[in-house]
Amino acid sequence: MRTLTKGNPLKLVVLFTIPLLIGNVFQQLYSFMDALIVGRTIGKDALAAVGATGSINFLIIGFAQGTTAGLSVLTAQAFGARDERGVRKSFGTSIWISLGLTMILTAISVSMTRPLLTLMQTPPEIIDQSVAFVRVIFIGVGASMAFNLLSNMMRALGDSRTPLIFLIIATVVNIALELLFILVFHWGVAGAGWATVIAQLFSALLCWWFIKKRIPLLVIRKKDLVIDWADIRRHIKVGLPMGFSMSIIAIGAVILQVMLNTLGTDAVAAYTAAGRIDQLATLPASSFGLAMATFAAQNLGAREFGRIRRGVHQTLALNVVVSALLGALIITFGKPLVNLFLGPDQPAVTALAQTYFHYNASMYWLLAILFTMRNLLQGLGKTMVPTVAGLFELVMRAFAGIVLVAHLGFAGASMANPLAWIGSVFVLVNVYLRTMKRIRQREDAALAKAGKEAAEQRL
Repeated sequence: MRTLTKGNPLKLVVLFTIPLLIGNVFQQLYSFMDALIVGRTIGKDALAAVGATGSINFLIIGFAQGTTAGLSVLTAQAFGARDERGVRKSFGTSIWISLGLTMILTAISVSMTRPLLTLMQTPPEIIDQSVAFVRVIFIGVGASMAFNLLSNMMRALGDSRTPLIFLIIATVVNIALELLFILVFHWGVAGAGWATVIAQLFSALLCWWFIKKRIPLLVIRKKDLVIDWADIRRHIKVGLPMGFSMSIIAIGAVILQVMLNTLGTDAVAAYTAAGRIDQLATLPASSFGLAMATFAAQNLGAREFGRIRRGVHQTLALNVVVSALLGALIITFGKPLVNLFLGPDQPAVTALAQTYFHYNASMYWLLAILFTMRNLLQGLGKTMVPTVAGLFELVMRAFAGIVLVAHLGFAGASMANPLAWIGSVFVLVNVYLRTMKRIRQREDAALAKAGKEAAEQRL
């Protein structure tokens, strides 16, 4: 466990971010390796089939990830306030909420897989493979929910290193199982899905084992699992808006995917390959953001308002610089990276992917601002703001999908993400500036109170 309430803010954030970043890289390697192995071993249609499920996958799994991250914010605040009873109670409440959501999400997603893909105009030649892949992922929603909940709880207590180790192990398991299921058992794209689910379940079991052995603060007892409806409502109030904000973003991605499907298999394959690389390249920005959420939550609990203000300013500057440099690298080396998925004999797909990079990678610096501000506000408990920002992202992606794709084709689809980032940042900047003003006022009030008490003691 590590407290982020003492020491140099930027140094603490960076040290917390490094294992978080590496862990996120390995988490993204699940989807990256799915695409790489499927594309290389089964073919372009299979790659497009996996890619065509990305938006509805994000719709369900993203909701689970966002909700568990929101639940852990209250745990981090209790930890920052040194409230051990509050930490355990928060964890117990989060378990009940996660169990309920798992049952609901599994029932809805498994039953609606084919109708959703049909509604999205998934090309007929790949729809059966798409259903086979993503239905397995949805059957395993519980594994994803369990791992995200447990790893987020550990991070709430300042431990970003242990989830990293378990992710590395799980990624190796995923790759090995994927090769076994596809090359030996010949399960096709469904094999890639089962490999992912089993690996996530394995990583969740590792997290649970570690908590029982090494983190007594998270070892809950029967009294911590007593249902407290007021506490459940308090956690839902924070957790669900973060989950909904992810799902709202995903709805925009679904609309975009529908229009992208009308452009043919090459366009879907190019968007899939470029999107996988894009996800890896933007991980530093998102990892700094996740670290900022924990940093802000712990320091809010400890009432260290000055540290919040200094930490976010320093992190924001570093995040923007790193993201801009990564964007330049992706634009320069995009072609050989895309060729990893399909080889050099798909020039049409490679050219489309390079178009994607020109629009997206050039705007990574804006995404860095988005992640830093959004996660800061979430860590401070302003959970409705990301939801509103997500609505703006939805509108912009829908505009790109409905209007720009119709007139500009693949280039219009490639503009969707940058336009969504602009819409979200427009909302976040206004709230961020007002929040920083209030933080400064609370800092000044705390300093004045401390000065008054010191003067009274001297007298």
